[in-house]
Order: sequence, then structure tokens, then C-alpha cells
Amino acid sequence: MYLTGFADEAAQDLATQIKATKEIGWTQISARGVNGANIHELPQGEFDKVADQLDAEEITIPEFGSLIGNWGKKITSDFDITLAEVERAIPRMQRLGTKLIRIMSYAQEPWGEDQQEEERFRRLREIHARFADAGLQAIHENCMNWGGFSAEHTLRLVEEIPGLKLVFDTANPVFQLDRSKPEPFSWQDPLEFYNKVKEHVVHVHIKDCTNPAAGETEPAKYTLPGDGQGKVREILTALKDDGYTGGLAIEPHVATVFHAVDGQEPDWQQCYDSYVEYGHATNKIAEDLGLL
Repeated sequence: MYLTGFADEAAQDLATQIKATKEIGWTQISARGVNGANIHELPQGEFDKVADQLDAEEITIPEFGSLIGNWGKKITSDFDITLAEVERAIPRMQRLGTKLIRIMSYAQEPWGEDQQEEERFRRLREIHARFADAGLQAIHENCMNWGGFSAEHTLRLVEEIPGLKLVFDTANPVFQLDRSKPEPFSWQDPLEFYNKVKEHVVHVHIKDCTNPAAGETEPAKYTLPGDGQGKVREILTALKDDGYTGGLAIEPHVATVFHAVDGQEPDWQQCYDSYVEYGHATNKIAEDLGLL
């Protein structure tokens, strides 16, 4: 296994992201945002500087955390927007030697309303095919998207989009109701979700949190790995037992939550410190479990 992380939770500028990564003892970053823009949305000249800076610092990028089909895009959105993101991402992944790109299955519609499943499948087939044709792998994350409704929804995606692989997030089940079970819906169980989809998992996001309060959709609290209800240690043990050799990418959300829009600028020193602390805590768990 190897360790990486979404270093844009430590800082917006790349130099500080690299500093945090090296302070943890890592040489890889899961690229998402630089200077407030996603890696596939940066102006070309700015991206070129980012790529050169990564090369100079000997930092590699195993994963793009893209905006493609994410929780912020409805299935009724213009598909040309998505295709343009795909076409911008491909040459940038090739430039950086990145093989994996996180995608989603578009925002969930309120439960009970038309989810337009066939349109989702159609779009994801096209998205996957474009990356596959370029020798790259699209990986779907179980987030606040159609595939995140349950493990069964995710497995349906794998069935409908041949060749699609998964990035499994340990905490996302904690604040998602399991729509595969009878009402009243219970919270998803992270370990149960993992065990159902594990044969398709090629990447893992390490995050931990506690169930939302009544009537809320965001976790009551994001925690250090192993301190919440994400069953991080149990899942990492299962990964080891299953012979998993892929990446573990921290996505702390302890100080910076990218889908909780409240208009407030985060305390970036706190973000940096908590990100580094989170990385060290993940190192400790990985060492204790014999993963490294």
C-alpha cells in the first residue's frame, strides 16, 4: 500500500501543500484543488507551473479528485460541461503520470423522485470510455451521488458500466441512509458497504466522522481516523486481509469541509496543522496494523 492525501485541505497554494506532505513523510498528493481551482480547471499556464513544481519537488500524483459528475451537479445539467472537464483532465493526467481519476454519478435527487438512472448510466459509460481510451481509469466514489444511496446502487453502476472501478470512502456511509433496506432507513454501515463492493475497489479515501444529528445531512463531527463511526481500523484490517495493494488517501474534513458551504474562510493555519496531525495519525494506524 501507499499513502497520499488531499493536500488542498492543508493549504490552497501548492508549495504549502508539498510542505505538509513532506512533513508527514510522504511523496504523493491526491490532486484536487490548487489556488482555489480544481486541477482540471486551472488555466493552462498555471497548470504547467504546477506540473513543473511537482517534478522539481519529486512529488507524484496517483489520483485526480475531479469535479466530474460530482454531488454539486444535477443529472439534468449540460453534459457538455462534463465532457469538457474530461477532455481537460486527460492530457493533464498524462503529463503527471496519473492513472486514477475520481468521478461520481451526479447529485442525488430527493428520495422518491425520478433519479433518471438510465441517463446516469449513459453518461458514466461515456465518461469511462473516454478515460479508458486514453489508458486511464475512472473510479467512482460512494459520496452524495446516486451510487452512494447504498452498496447495491454502487454495484449496479459497476454492472451497467463495464470496466468501472471504485474508490471507497470510509466515512461517507456514516452520513448516508441505506436506501437498499426497508423504511425507516438506517445509516449505512461502512464495513458492510466495503465488504459488498471490495472486489471492485482500487483506491481508498480515509475519512472518519459521526452520524448526523436528527434532521441534519452533515456529520455531527469529523474526527481523526479511528475516532468516529467510519470503522477505519476494521476496514484497513479487512483491506490487509484481502491483499489490497493500492493507495490510502486521507481526506480529513476536520478543518475544511468542501461540501458544507457556509461562506466562511477557513483558518488555514488550523487546516495545515490538522492535516499534518491527521497524516501522522494515519501513519500510526497503518504501522500498528502492519500495512506498511
